[in-house]
Amino acid sequence: MQHLHNITSSQFHPPTLNTTTDTTTMFPAARTIALHSSSLCTVSSSDKPSFPSSNPKSNTHLSSKPKSLLQNHPLYTPTHEKISLQFKEKILCLEVMGVDASKALSQNPQLHSATLESIHSIISFLLSKGIQHKDLPRIFGMCPKILTSGIKNDLEPVFDFLMQDLKVPDHSFRKVIKKCPRLLTSSVIDQLKPALFYLKRLGLRDLEALAYQDCVLLVSNVERTLIPKLKHLESIGFSKEETRCMVLRCPALLTFSIENNFQPKFEYFSLEMRRKLEELKEFPQYFSFSLENRIKPRYMEVVQSEVNLPLSLMLKSTDDEFRELIKKRGG
Repeated sequence: MQHLHNITSSQFHPPTLNTTTDTTTMFPAARTIALHSSSLCTVSSSDKPSFPSSNPKSNTHLSSKPKSLLQNHPLYTPTHEKISLQFKEKILCLEVMGVDASKALSQNPQLHSATLESIHSIISFLLSKGIQHKDLPRIFGMCPKILTSGIKNDLEPVFDFLMQDLKVPDHSFRKVIKKCPRLLTSSVIDQLKPALFYLKRLGLRDLEALAYQDCVLLVSNVERTLIPKLKHLESIGFSKEETRCMVLRCPALLTFSIENNFQPKFEYFSLEMRRKLEELKEFPQYFSFSLENRIKPRYMEVVQSEVNLPLSLMLKSTDDEFRELIKKRGG
């Protein structure tokens, strides 16, 4: 089992399946565990897992990995002593791919009943769309629901949407999915198309930017997420048209939290910095900078140096550029 420690997700190549394939041959990395499954995953009369000890030399190197993956797994308890071999393999194969099986099973209960064949089919489908093996841990880690999605009803429509509505060529699918794996768990009819329609109405018609930079907006609910953020900006004092123009200048505004971003940063802008709204209209990117690590330190230095810097110069400049500006305008 020592070889399991050296296997990376990029080396994981699920073989082609057929209806007569034994589950222990579908994933070679798990086959070794399966050969020892009767001794590795049995439960004694005292309800404590027992491990092989008849041949210490041959079993010493087998004890570490199975314990961490199976015995300590939250689903491996004395009450589940009849856990199936395929379920054990499923846990191991997710771990070998680099996916946290415990987290995935917790966030997606449907994985309990999913077969290895269905998981393999989903992986094969994604690979056929240009997704690489090394991408799978992050994609499945962020969205374990993908592992139980329907290829025809759930996944294929998303790729059709990318190609037909966003004009993404098939060789660029990977770039978009890596940017936002949640696309694969979003309904095209109920989520993606309504979001795209709304964003276009706002004036965001650059499909390339939406696909490769701001695709997270497509998985944002229009009524519960996008509209409330626009309404909040209007409540600050901007008109609807001014708010729309700010969003066009900085689409990331629609990804920021009202409570954790807009409110504290605007409070500092208006009460501490005592700046005018006009500056935010011209530089809405203000909200994209860290309040504690960028805005406050830079502003305090500006005040101490008794210089006057436009909001954009104060925040966009590098540290060296900022010091030079302070030196020139304060000297």
